[in-house]
Parts: sequence; structure tokens; C-alpha cells
Amino acid sequence: MIRKATATDIDAILDITKACAKHMITHNIFQWNDHYPNREAFENDVDRQELYVLEIKNSIVGCIVISINMDKEYKPIKWLTSNTSHSYIHRLAIHPEHQGKGFAQKLMDYAEQHTRKNKYASIRLDTFSQNQRNQKFYELRGYQKLGNIYFQKQSKHPFYCYELVF
Repeated sequence: MIRKATATDIDAILDITKACAKHMITHNIFQWNDHYPNREAFENDVDRQELYVLEIKNSIVGCIVISINMDKEYKPIKWLTSNTSHSYIHRLAIHPEHQGKGFAQKLMDYAEQHTRKNKYASIRLDTFSQNQRNQKFYELRGYQKLGNIYFQKQSKHPFYCYELVF
């Protein structure tokens, strides 16, 4: 079941993202760290009602943020569509024990349905340039890579921006 997250879900979500960060580091992917993602980001997501969780048998196994707000880092990108009416995906995470079971697909299906239902022009997101698994995931779903952005507190390597137009 996918539902909007509440403040009481944040500890479980942080456990998931910390497990994901640890898992990525074992594969030499230094995408997430002590600075990101953090409690404050998830609290803001809950306050804006943009954070969703995936529950399996009453246990949270993943999360996704579906936002309508464009981060300032995205402004230099030459997007495929004008800068009005879009969904932005952030902090998609599936606990490593549950990866490979189609749960990330399920969350992205939900995000794409949400975007269509609200008649937004596209979905925009970024993924780490060193995370080839994520790049392939989005490209197989039809997302187009458009440019690079940087998050200095996360990595010296760029993040690739993607867009899927509806």
C-alpha cells in the first residue's frame, strides 16, 4: 500500500535511507551521507504533504517524494518543457532487504499516475552520475537525460537531471 507519510513515519524512513546509504557505499556509490537525506528534509516533506511510503505487511519498506516545487539547482537545466506544472521526484528509497522486488517500479508508477491525474506536463528528477543502476532504471522508463547539477555537500561528482514528458 502506498500512502502519504506522517511525522511518526520519519524514524522508519531514516532507517531505510541510512541502510540504502550504507548499501550504496559498499558498491562505491557515495550518493548519500550524513548531510543528506536528513530528518529536516523529511519533516519538510511531511509538512508539504509530498512524502509517500510503501507499506508491505504493515512495515514501511520504501519512500518517495513527489513535489511540485523546483529546487534552485534545477534552474540552469534546459528542460524539455517550460517551467510550469511539473512533478519533481526526490529521495526514492527502498530498503536494501527489499530491493529487486519491483517496489521502486511501484513507487514510480504511483508518481507517474499522480502526475498524469493532476495534468502536470512532466516529471523531473536527478540521480547520481556514479549510480549506473539508477540511470538505467530511469532510462528504461523513458526518462531523458538533460544535464548535470551539483550538490557540494553530497559529492564532487555531478547528478544527472532527467525528464519524462506526458
